Amino acid sequence: MAFQSPASLPVRPRKSAAAVIFLCFLAIVFDGYDLVVYGAIVPKLLAYEPWGLTPVQTGAIGSYALAGMFMGAILIGYLTDIVGRRKVMMVSIAAFSLLMLLTAWAPTPELFGLFRFLAGLGLGGVIPTAIALTVEFSKSNRRNFNNALMFSGYAVGGILAALVALAFLPALGFRGMLALGGVPLVAVLPLLFKFLPESPAFLAVKGDRAQADRIIADYGLEPLPETPVDRGAPVAGRFRTLLTGRLLGAMVLFCLAGVCGQTLVYGLNTWLPQLMVIAKYSLASSLTFLLTVNIGAVVGVLVSSRLADRFGPRPVTATAFASSGIALVLMGTSLMPLPVMYLLVAVVGFGSVGAQILVNGFVATYFSGATRATALGITLGIGRIGAVLAISGGGVLVAASLGNFINFSVWAIAAAIGVVAVLSVPRLLAEATTSPDVEAVRPTISNTAIPH
Repeated sequence: MAFQSPASLPVRPRKSAAAVIFLCFLAIVFDGYDLVVYGAIVPKLLAYEPWGLTPVQTGAIGSYALAGMFMGAILIGYLTDIVGRRKVMMVSIAAFSLLMLLTAWAPTPELFGLFRFLAGLGLGGVIPTAIALTVEFSKSNRRNFNNALMFSGYAVGGILAALVALAFLPALGFRGMLALGGVPLVAVLPLLFKFLPESPAFLAVKGDRAQADRIIADYGLEPLPETPVDRGAPVAGRFRTLLTGRLLGAMVLFCLAGVCGQTLVYGLNTWLPQLMVIAKYSLASSLTFLLTVNIGAVVGVLVSSRLADRFGPRPVTATAFASSGIALVLMGTSLMPLPVMYLLVAVVGFGSVGAQILVNGFVATYFSGATRATALGITLGIGRIGAVLAISGGGVLVAASLGNFINFSVWAIAAAIGVVAVLSVPRLLAEATTSPDVEAVRPTISNTAIPH
């Protein structure tokens, strides 16, 4: 019998990469909660006599958080590649939680809108950081699936908001529902402080290769490419790298896909309850539809992300967008039996929240570790334009009383544009390689991408 020496035996990781992904999942849950809770409280805001808000004003206030996230995602996503994922995640969570509490007790609609905007700044930094960490702590053949698993926290937060609204909205009111957004301050932040490691890719770019290698060994991660690091290049050339050559076309198309995805996600999660009320469903039923949207998103994206790891995110993401567009048109065409309507709403959830999750995974696996968080920040930040337009435009749509067909099918335009944008993303030279991990053979900052 042949014996292996201790040096030749595989080294078991001391720590679990799954724990890192779970921490990112927890952070994203409250992003989803904030998204859906606003849609759930819209009827209460409209009925709150001291403020006397109109649908257009309510939509505008709802868009303020998205405007904050637009700025936060770009600025903080950029800072994430400079100061580190761990610090940015913790500061963003703390800021968001405190400002959600201030929003809950705002005495006037003006302060309510201001605090929502500032909370959006913090929340905007959570998403690109969580995606970057998840991709970097995942095996190359599970990046899309693990990202979808982590980002399903977005829909889980939506489910949580819908369930809490169904059970407690009459008792808590809109203030109590918003105050629950402060929970991460005591439930998530201490866990991040104790257990969240820094990104090895960030440490390597910063020149601390020894610490990066220790984290890689501790968590059993794939080795980083053995390439020399220009410590000045990541900061000075990060935007230039992303906005030149073929990557510029990819960034434009990813941003367009992000605008379409967030138009669907934020528009429907904010206005679906009110659209269902207009379509003669009860408020309780409309909140159940909101719950169904997010269940459909979780189930659909966990299945589709496995397909994305196998066949590439491009065709799977396009299919998600297309399915939501078809379902929305059908919802507005005629009065459907209730079970059929629930099925269509679930498909819309997969094709809106699910499509946006797949777009994020596509971006995260398209760019290198040195520019990943910046690219995510740009696409998520620019995508907030769609979210702002959807929330404010939804108020205009409701106020116009244009009928059920237009109320539902107008959102399918965004889905159609999303299909075209995703399918048009340039196929870079790296896609032609047979290597399962192109990032292992490319420079730290380059114009190539890992296979997709």
